[in-house]
Amino acid sequence: MSITWTNADAPSTTAPAAARASTRLRTKLLLLEPEFRGATTHMWRPDDLLPRYRTYLCTMHAVIRASVPLMKLALRRTSDRPGDPLSVPLAAYLAEHIQEEAGHDAWLLEDLVAAGAAREDALGPLPPPDVATLVGPQFYWIEHHHPVALLGYIAVLEGYAPAPGLTDRIGRLTALPAAALRTVREHAALDTDHLDELYALLDRLPLTRDQEAAVAVSALHSLDALTRLFVRLGRSAPAPPLRGAGPTPSTGVTR
Repeated sequence: MSITWTNADAPSTTAPAAARASTRLRTKLLLLEPEFRGATTHMWRPDDLLPRYRTYLCTMHAVIRASVPLMKLALRRTSDRPGDPLSVPLAAYLAEHIQEEAGHDAWLLEDLVAAGAAREDALGPLPPPDVATLVGPQFYWIEHHHPVALLGYIAVLEGYAPAPGLTDRIGRLTALPAAALRTVREHAALDTDHLDELYALLDRLPLTRDQEAAVAVSALHSLDALTRLFVRLGRSAPAPPLRGAGPTPSTGVTR
């Protein structure tokens, strides 16, 4: 599971909107993308990027260290649902994805140290409330509704991969070494394939209307919460308005 790094365009699909669960989900997320794009463009602006990047690494570590525990919880809950037609394919996906995402929180700590900060800067403080707002509902929905809801969260975190030029941009503006940029660099290569796998799963699962709605609610909440997290990260200067800001460039972070 990745992090939302940038406002680059997510992969699109040409399937009819009425035919595929993945397309319906993607269409819903498009409604929130202008706000998200504005927040990320502001976050990655050039001035004072180095301290903001360090804060960003700490915040994203707080998000990503929850990824494997969330998936492990969802995997356990699939075994509590014998006869549920979602259980077997969902468990298979989660078991594989847990292996793919293991250790990514450690990458962020290594990046942080290479960026001139300390591991304790991420591990010591109470995680910000906007991190809890993003991650916390997933635990609740897994425990008290259905583990399939987690797919909406994963779709958002995988769905906005680093722009191809973001690693070079950060390095150029901050003079940081390549060792401080591993997570951005690796996810630029990994996330598109991960998102394709997730959307293919959504289109295979025999989702009921209510289950598909749960995935959508999870995804929309996640993108909204991520937008507010990026607004907070960018607040060393006046942030853009959240509503009514109009269109923003699809590749603003790589200009």
